[in-house]
Amino acid sequence: MEAYLGEILGTFLLILLGNGVVANVLLKDTKGNGAGWVVITLAWGFSVFVAVFVVAGISGAHINPAVTLGLALAGKFSWDLVMGYILAQMIGAILGGCVVWLHYKDHYDITEEADLKLATFSTAPAIRNTISNLISEAIGTFVLVLGVLYMAAPEVGLGALDALPVALLVVVIGMSLGGTTGYAINPARDLGPRIAHFILPIKGKGDSDWSYSWIPVVGPIIGGALAALLFLQLPF
Repeated sequence: MEAYLGEILGTFLLILLGNGVVANVLLKDTKGNGAGWVVITLAWGFSVFVAVFVVAGISGAHINPAVTLGLALAGKFSWDLVMGYILAQMIGAILGGCVVWLHYKDHYDITEEADLKLATFSTAPAIRNTISNLISEAIGTFVLVLGVLYMAAPEVGLGALDALPVALLVVVIGMSLGGTTGYAINPARDLGPRIAHFILPIKGKGDSDWSYSWIPVVGPIIGGALAALLFLQLPF
């Protein structure tokens, strides 16, 4: 139970800080309005650092179903714990999305564009193309999970000392590969806050773009699985 609580807390912190920076940059009349992509990618990396550092000793800080599945496929994590970890990650992500809205509620109320509001919860493609978007999410997550597999302790996950390397990995994925889909690279990171967007009484929020929602879930799962399969084949 302690490990599951760790995943809830870690994923909550990831989404609170990660989606928090998106809200700060996109919503009307915030102090950070218009700060841009570099601020978003750096803050997402810092969010990963905080989340991993805080809960690494509790749960191994997966904070991502694609990472959990990748570690299990590579033999570094027990399959008995996989579903519990994923459920915990989803709970943490939904809670994180809800608290971002609570924190920035006044700014949500005065922001007119529904798409900007949704962007503070979940990702969307720059150019909507199902195959290309799916490939982009798979590639980004492949890089993430492969990196994590080489950093993770045997049969556990990440340790506190891995927080900075993983954070830097997320920063470079965002800066190098994130321009196509917004680099969800984490099914919980996208689906959890999207559910929060759907259930919250956000003024003028529009729809939650469910027609796209499967791509940042399936793409990362594919990418994470491919990374685990390659890891198992490599001689080092």
